[in-house]
Amino acid sequence: MIDIQLRIEEKTPYMIVAIQECEKMNGLLNEIRFSLTELEQGLDGALNVTDAMEVLGKSLEINILPPKWIGVTNPTKKTLQEWFIELLQRITQLQEWTDNIETPAVLWISALFNPMSYLTAIMQVTARAENLPLDGVCLRTDVKNTFVVEDYPTFATTGAYVTGFFLEGAGWEMGRGDEQGYLVD
Repeated sequence: MIDIQLRIEEKTPYMIVAIQECEKMNGLLNEIRFSLTELEQGLDGALNVTDAMEVLGKSLEINILPPKWIGVTNPTKKTLQEWFIELLQRITQLQEWTDNIETPAVLWISALFNPMSYLTAIMQVTARAENLPLDGVCLRTDVKNTFVVEDYPTFATTGAYVTGFFLEGAGWEMGRGDEQGYLVD
């Protein structure tokens, strides 16, 4: 369980996103814990094995995400094993974010349950800092020519550094030096 509510003094837009993400993650972890405990009790004979338990057991056996877990997580086509490895990484990011009560210098945005909430938080923080109406703020993406998160040790002075964006139907050709790069087929 990830608990952040009691330690936050000021609820900034970034911290509100962290709280929402913790609530969703805790819901997912509770569902996983409950269903696995129930399955174990069913297999031990302490409970009658239900259809839901059978589906969970079969899903685990053939390495697919159980339907009950799909209802409380992001849509994915990954195998259960791949999804679980990513889940542990997502938990680590949330724990680091909430342990320090500080938004990471570079956030893995595709690990969030609601990535748009983080993008909205960026716009809210920028609008407040620049004393602009929120409706007048839009997002602009500058692509950096590096994949190394450690190249950005501190939070951006304006906006935010994020990783984990994906393109569908296109690719990205890296630029040289400080050049942006460009879209390719």
